[in-house]
Amino acid sequence: MRLSGWIGASLLLGLLVFALLGDRMGSHRFDEQRIEHSLQGPSTEYWLGTDALGRDQWARVAAGAKISLLIAVGSTFFSLLIGLGLGGISGYLGGRTDRWLMRFVDLVYSLPDVLVIILLIEVLHAGLGDVPDLYRRQLALVLALGGVGWVSIARLVRGLVLQAREEAWVEAAHALGMRNRRLLLRHIFPNISGPILVTFTFRIPAAILTESIVSFIGLGIQPPFASWGVLASDGFAAMRSYPHLVLYPSLAISITLLAFHLLGDALRDLLDPRVRGIGTRV
Repeated sequence: MRLSGWIGASLLLGLLVFALLGDRMGSHRFDEQRIEHSLQGPSTEYWLGTDALGRDQWARVAAGAKISLLIAVGSTFFSLLIGLGLGGISGYLGGRTDRWLMRFVDLVYSLPDVLVIILLIEVLHAGLGDVPDLYRRQLALVLALGGVGWVSIARLVRGLVLQAREEAWVEAAHALGMRNRRLLLRHIFPNISGPILVTFTFRIPAAILTESIVSFIGLGIQPPFASWGVLASDGFAAMRSYPHLVLYPSLAISITLLAFHLLGDALRDLLDPRVRGIGTRV
């Protein structure tokens, strides 16, 4: 893997450590309010300053990292499951099944993502009314973001399965009497895992950005809990007078997007099926 990939992996490792341990490094909890210390700039006590309620920005950005990364990875994994299922079945069975599934994919693709996400979040909030607020909002975001992010994955998987289905080793497996389900799960999917892994890597920063937008407009995570979108929304109103309130969560989002894109580019070069080939084993 090239140098940019190692830089991206190192940045992601640092972000993971920050998300898991960052709020424990400082001297204050993310939800601890000290009004007398409100709107302070960075100092030895408050490394990234404080917000309007005197809460430690370092702890809140770290807490936001934990929530934002969890939602992004969870929603991307959910979209991957849907995309693998629909794309794999469509590409492998072909014929009428392929046509009907692809028309459904085209229909979903034609809908505005943000509008669908907002509608799904509202429906899921109502359906998960008995779940505690933070977990309800996290689960709603995971399902809503995953519910619109699978379309591109399904199209990619369908194309890869159509290509792999023509390989000689698939015909040999058919001749040996291997069942379709086992052939798809045990052999075709592992052999097309490279491009899928690259797509998974690129989908995570897209999910982070979408979650930030949804939380920014007030439909995602809500105070006193924090995500990067919530922190950016809180700091936006006072951006001219107290730029640190919006600078640090925005910087965290930018670094995360950069890290995933660097890693994704490196993985794409490393796992490019045009170089390595798709079907290599039975």
